[in-house]
Amino acid sequence: MAESITTSSLVIPQLIVGLGNPESKYEKTRHNIGFEAVDALAKTWQISWSENRRFQALIGEGQGANGDKVRLLKPLTYMNRSGQAIRSATDWYKLPPESTLIIYDDMDLSVGRLRLRLSGSAGGHNGMKSAIAHLGTQNFPRLRIGIGKSRADKDSVSHVLGKFSPEETQIMSEVLQLVVDAVELALKQGVEKAMSLYNNRNVELG
Repeated sequence: MAESITTSSLVIPQLIVGLGNPESKYEKTRHNIGFEAVDALAKTWQISWSENRRFQALIGEGQGANGDKVRLLKPLTYMNRSGQAIRSATDWYKLPPESTLIIYDDMDLSVGRLRLRLSGSAGGHNGMKSAIAHLGTQNFPRLRIGIGKSRADKDSVSHVLGKFSPEETQIMSEVLQLVVDAVELALKQGVEKAMSLYNNRNVELG
Protein backbone atom coordinates (compact mmCIF):
# COMPACT_ATOMS: atom_id res chain seq x y z
CA MET A 1 0.00 0.00 0.00
CA ALA A 2 1.39 3.42 -0.91
CA GLU A 3 2.31 5.61 2.01
CA SER A 4 0.08 8.63 2.32
CA ILE A 5 1.88 11.95 1.90
CA THR A 6 0.05 13.31 4.92
CA THR A 7 1.56 10.69 7.24
CA SER A 8 5.09 10.82 5.82
CA SER A 9 7.37 13.39 7.41
CA LEU A 10 8.97 15.96 5.14
CA VAL A 11 12.51 15.21 4.01
CA ILE A 12 14.42 18.46 4.57
CA PRO A 13 18.14 18.37 3.69
CA GLN A 14 20.57 19.60 6.36
CA LEU A 15 23.79 18.61 4.58
CA ILE A 16 24.12 19.15 0.83
CA VAL A 17 27.01 17.35 -0.85
CA GLY A 18 28.38 17.97 -4.33
CA LEU A 19 30.45 15.18 -5.88
CA GLY A 20 33.55 15.88 -7.94
CA ASN A 21 37.33 15.57 -8.16
CA PRO A 22 39.48 18.15 -6.36
CA GLU A 23 42.35 18.99 -8.75
CA SER A 24 42.22 22.04 -11.03
CA LYS A 25 42.50 19.83 -14.14
CA TYR A 26 39.01 18.49 -13.33
CA GLU A 27 37.41 21.94 -13.03
CA LYS A 28 34.41 22.51 -15.30
CA THR A 29 34.38 18.87 -16.45
CA ARG A 30 31.08 17.02 -16.73
CA HIS A 31 31.99 14.79 -13.78
CA ASN A 32 32.42 17.86 -11.55
CA ILE A 33 28.97 19.36 -12.06
CA GLY A 34 28.13 18.35 -8.47
CA PHE A 35 30.90 20.68 -7.25
CA GLU A 36 29.56 23.45 -9.49
CA ALA A 37 26.06 22.93 -8.09
CA VAL A 38 27.11 23.39 -4.45
CA ASP A 39 29.31 26.34 -5.52
CA ALA A 40 26.16 27.91 -6.99
CA LEU A 41 24.32 27.32 -3.70
CA ALA A 42 27.23 28.79 -1.71
CA LYS A 43 27.21 31.88 -3.92
CA THR A 44 23.42 32.30 -3.64
CA TRP A 45 23.45 31.93 0.16
CA GLN A 46 26.75 33.82 0.61
CA ILE A 47 28.43 30.87 2.29
CA SER A 48 32.23 30.69 2.19
CA TRP A 49 34.25 27.47 1.96
CA SER A 50 36.93 26.32 4.37
CA GLU A 51 38.97 23.13 4.41
CA ASN A 52 38.13 20.64 7.13
CA ARG A 53 40.89 18.07 7.53
CA ARG A 54 38.80 15.84 9.76
CA PHE A 55 36.31 15.38 6.92
CA GLN A 56 38.89 15.59 4.09
CA ALA A 57 36.52 18.05 2.49
CA LEU A 58 35.64 21.68 1.94
CA ILE A 59 32.74 22.67 4.17
CA GLY A 60 30.53 25.74 4.20
CA GLU A 61 28.02 26.59 6.92
CA GLY A 62 25.32 29.20 6.76
CA GLN A 63 21.62 29.81 6.35
CA GLY A 64 19.67 28.36 3.48
CA ALA A 65 16.57 29.69 1.79
CA ASN A 66 14.32 29.15 4.80
CA GLY A 67 16.72 30.68 7.33
CA ASP A 68 17.57 27.29 8.87
CA LYS A 69 21.16 26.19 9.28
CA VAL A 70 22.49 24.36 6.26
CA ARG A 71 25.88 22.83 5.50
CA LEU A 72 27.53 22.37 2.12
CA LEU A 73 30.25 19.77 1.51
CA LYS A 74 32.76 19.11 -1.29
CA PRO A 75 34.79 15.92 -0.62
CA LEU A 76 38.51 16.26 -1.45
CA THR A 77 39.04 12.49 -1.49
CA TYR A 78 38.47 11.94 -5.23
CA MET A 79 35.21 10.66 -6.59
CA ASN A 80 35.51 6.96 -5.78
CA ARG A 81 36.19 7.66 -2.08
CA SER A 82 33.59 10.43 -1.61
CA GLY A 83 31.71 8.36 0.97
CA GLN A 84 34.52 8.71 3.52
CA ALA A 85 34.10 12.48 3.73
CA ILE A 86 30.29 12.26 3.71
CA ARG A 87 30.26 9.70 6.56
CA SER A 88 32.76 11.77 8.60
CA ALA A 89 30.52 14.83 8.28
CA THR A 90 27.24 13.03 9.07
CA ASP A 91 28.84 11.37 12.12
CA TRP A 92 30.33 14.66 13.36
CA TYR A 93 27.07 16.62 12.98
CA LYS A 94 24.98 13.61 14.11
CA LEU A 95 22.83 13.74 10.97
CA PRO A 96 20.75 10.81 9.66
CA PRO A 97 21.47 9.75 6.05
CA GLU A 98 18.02 10.93 4.91
CA SER A 99 18.92 14.53 5.77
CA THR A 100 21.90 14.36 3.38
CA LEU A 101 21.24 15.48 -0.21
CA ILE A 102 23.90 14.41 -2.71
CA ILE A 103 24.22 16.19 -6.07
CA TYR A 104 26.07 14.50 -8.93
CA ASP A 105 26.33 13.98 -12.69
CA ASP A 106 24.32 11.39 -14.62
CA MET A 107 25.08 10.15 -18.14
CA ASP A 108 21.61 8.57 -18.45
CA LEU A 109 19.98 12.00 -18.34
CA SER A 110 20.32 14.36 -21.27
CA VAL A 111 21.96 17.76 -20.83
CA GLY A 112 19.29 20.12 -19.49
CA ARG A 113 17.53 17.57 -17.26
CA LEU A 114 17.41 17.20 -13.48
CA ARG A 115 16.15 14.26 -11.46
CA LEU A 116 15.46 14.34 -7.72
CA ARG A 117 14.88 11.08 -5.86
CA LEU A 118 14.41 10.15 -2.19
CA SER A 119 16.50 6.95 -2.53
CA GLY A 120 17.90 4.51 -5.08
CA SER A 121 20.92 2.63 -6.33
CA ALA A 122 24.26 4.10 -7.41
CA GLY A 123 23.45 3.48 -11.08
CA GLY A 124 27.10 2.78 -11.85
CA HIS A 125 28.33 6.10 -10.41
CA ASN A 126 31.51 5.53 -8.37
CA GLY A 127 30.94 8.48 -6.06
CA MET A 128 27.48 7.21 -5.20
CA LYS A 129 28.72 3.64 -4.74
CA SER A 130 31.13 5.02 -2.14
CA ALA A 131 28.43 7.14 -0.49
CA ILE A 132 26.04 4.19 -0.22
CA ALA A 133 28.81 1.92 1.12
CA HIS A 134 29.87 4.41 3.82
CA LEU A 135 26.37 5.54 4.83
CA GLY A 136 25.22 1.91 4.90
CA THR A 137 21.96 2.70 3.12
CA GLN A 138 20.48 3.87 -0.19
CA ASN A 139 17.80 5.85 1.63
CA PHE A 140 19.00 9.40 1.22
CA PRO A 141 17.88 12.03 -1.30
CA ARG A 142 19.92 12.72 -4.41
CA LEU A 143 19.77 15.21 -7.25
CA ARG A 144 21.15 13.97 -10.56
CA ILE A 145 22.20 16.47 -13.22
CA GLY A 146 22.15 15.25 -16.82
CA ILE A 147 25.47 15.33 -18.68
CA GLY A 148 24.35 13.26 -21.68
CA LYS A 149 25.76 10.05 -23.13
CA SER A 150 29.17 9.81 -24.77
CA ARG A 151 29.30 9.74 -28.57
CA ALA A 152 29.95 6.39 -30.23
CA ASP A 153 33.55 7.38 -31.02
CA LYS A 154 34.34 8.35 -27.43
CA ASP A 155 34.64 6.18 -24.33
CA SER A 156 32.63 7.10 -21.26
CA VAL A 157 35.68 8.05 -19.14
CA SER A 158 36.89 10.69 -21.59
CA HIS A 159 33.26 11.85 -21.89
CA VAL A 160 32.72 12.44 -18.16
CA LEU A 161 36.18 13.97 -17.75
CA GLY A 162 35.65 16.20 -20.80
CA LYS A 163 34.21 19.71 -20.76
CA PHE A 164 30.83 20.91 -21.96
CA SER A 165 30.54 22.43 -25.43
CA PRO A 166 29.78 26.19 -25.58
CA GLU A 167 26.09 25.43 -26.26
CA GLU A 168 25.96 22.94 -23.37
CA THR A 169 27.73 25.43 -21.09
CA GLN A 170 24.93 27.90 -21.81
CA ILE A 171 22.31 25.26 -20.93
CA MET A 172 24.20 24.22 -17.78
CA SER A 173 24.23 27.76 -16.39
CA GLU A 174 20.42 27.68 -16.56
CA VAL A 175 20.38 24.16 -15.10
CA LEU A 176 22.45 25.34 -12.14
CA GLN A 177 19.88 28.06 -11.48
CA LEU A 178 17.18 25.36 -11.56
CA VAL A 179 19.26 23.34 -9.08
CA VAL A 180 19.35 26.33 -6.71
CA ASP A 181 15.57 26.80 -7.09
CA ALA A 182 14.87 23.08 -6.55
CA VAL A 183 17.10 22.86 -3.47
CA GLU A 184 15.59 26.01 -1.98
CA LEU A 185 12.12 24.54 -2.42
CA ALA A 186 13.30 21.25 -0.84
CA LEU A 187 14.56 23.21 2.18
CA LYS A 188 11.24 25.03 2.55
CA GLN A 189 8.69 22.35 1.63
CA GLY A 190 10.57 19.05 1.47
CA VAL A 191 12.26 17.00 -1.27
CA GLU A 192 9.01 15.43 -2.51
CA LYS A 193 7.51 18.83 -3.32
CA ALA A 194 10.68 19.79 -5.23
CA MET A 195 10.53 16.47 -7.11
CA SER A 196 6.97 17.16 -8.25
CA LEU A 197 7.93 20.55 -9.67
CA TYR A 198 11.42 20.06 -11.07
CA ASN A 199 11.70 16.46 -12.33
CA ASN A 200 9.86 17.31 -15.55
CA ARG A 201 11.72 20.52 -16.31
CA ASN A 202 14.01 20.55 -19.32
CA VAL A 203 16.35 23.38 -20.27
CA GLU A 204 16.88 23.73 -24.02
CA LEU A 205 18.75 26.27 -26.09
CA GLY A 206 16.16 28.91 -26.73
